[in-house]
Amino acid sequence: MAYGPIELLVVKFPGNQFTGEIAPALADLVDSGTIRVIDFVFIKKDGDGNVDAVELADVDEQIASTFSGVVDDVSGLLSDEDILELGGLLENNSSAGMMLFENSWANNFVAAVRNANGEVLFSERIPRDVIEAAEASAIEE
Repeated sequence: MAYGPIELLVVKFPGNQFTGEIAPALADLVDSGTIRVIDFVFIKKDGDGNVDAVELADVDEQIASTFSGVVDDVSGLLSDEDILELGGLLENNSSAGMMLFENSWANNFVAAVRNANGEVLFSERIPRDVIEAAEASAIEE
């Protein structure tokens, strides 16, 4: 299968308190064709620093139902090593949602670049704080 640009996103939740409130916003992105979720897993880190992956089928039914239709067909591309490595970045007694997704909004552009024999030379996401600092600096000048 050909993919458009792929990103990995990890969102942490202190105190292992994930409520599912982000699911409707994620559903909007999927329903609009902006992204396609390729893989999704919850990570929990207990008080002793042990990291564990929790599949969507194993979370609270109310939370799992909020992701229905958004994260149904996961690929399994996220490995146990990925989970342990990224889980190691969490503080004890916290959790995270780890999502591998395709920027499907870019598929037509990617196809056009390929058809024109173009190659991506560089692509990087600029963090928000870097943009805000650049804006503040430009205003001061």
